[in-house]
Amino acid sequence: MSTSVLFDVPGPRARLRNNIITLVSAVVVLGVAYLLISGLADKGQLQGRLWEPFLRADVWTGMIIPGLVATLKAAALSAVLALVFGVVFGLGRLSDHAWIRRPAGAVVEFFRAIPLLLLIFFAQAGPATLSGYTVGVPAFAAVVIGLTLYNGSVLAEVFRAGVLAVPRGQSEAGYSLGLSKSGVMRLILLPQATTAMMPAIISQMVVLLKDTALGWVIAYEELLNFGLKQIPANFGNLIPSAIVISVVYIGINMALAHLATVLERRSRRSRGPAAPAGLAGPTAPAGPPSAESAGISVVADSARVE
Repeated sequence: MSTSVLFDVPGPRARLRNNIITLVSAVVVLGVAYLLISGLADKGQLQGRLWEPFLRADVWTGMIIPGLVATLKAAALSAVLALVFGVVFGLGRLSDHAWIRRPAGAVVEFFRAIPLLLLIFFAQAGPATLSGYTVGVPAFAAVVIGLTLYNGSVLAEVFRAGVLAVPRGQSEAGYSLGLSKSGVMRLILLPQATTAMMPAIISQMVVLLKDTALGWVIAYEELLNFGLKQIPANFGNLIPSAIVISVVYIGINMALAHLATVLERRSRRSRGPAAPAGLAGPTAPAGPPSAESAGISVVADSARVE
């Protein structure tokens, strides 16, 4: 039987079985869709007057788009801060010094163990409760703080695992050239770990984007706040509004996933194999190799040895 790279090519019986399973699955999905649509129709949720507001420009410009902008603003700032938090504490957990490694691990495990909603509540109400004074924390700041602490702690583990996943021979080759630990980390480990970490990082960014909806409970006027509170309050169309807002969230997340795919492909192409010697351009004059070129050559040599 001929084989592909990842799995055995199915034979006639396997193809027939797969086709039957696909057909049955399609019938089940269509049946569920029919029951959902018929149920909405029976409850009067498909009436034109309930969907008409989403054909009006003032609903989009006055509610949905401002909510979408608020969601993206909180998600973008939280993503940047969470990445910085993750890099700092992820590398801190890899430190050789216990006085750095242990506090970093304690911070990561602490914020990773607390539900995100509690972090958002504490960020808004905590300063006033602890100080005894009326300290107003804006809802936007509370959402950003909560998202940063929780997702940054998760990303710290992603960065740590990504660096540890690089074969040990890579770092040993760098040390044999006299590179410091920071040089090995910057020139050898992080460039290789980034490609492996990219899917997990983007997945966490999608989670972060969806978690901005928790700002609704502290009156942050983001997309879900408009979709499930303000629009239904004005037009009495909760279910249609929830469906439209869900479609908007799906579109944003699909765009983010597509961006992740593009970035990952570019990262892999930029780290592709070097051109053969006969096809390479004119060589530069001989001279002492720089630290960066030495690190890159060590990675290539150790990869061939392994």
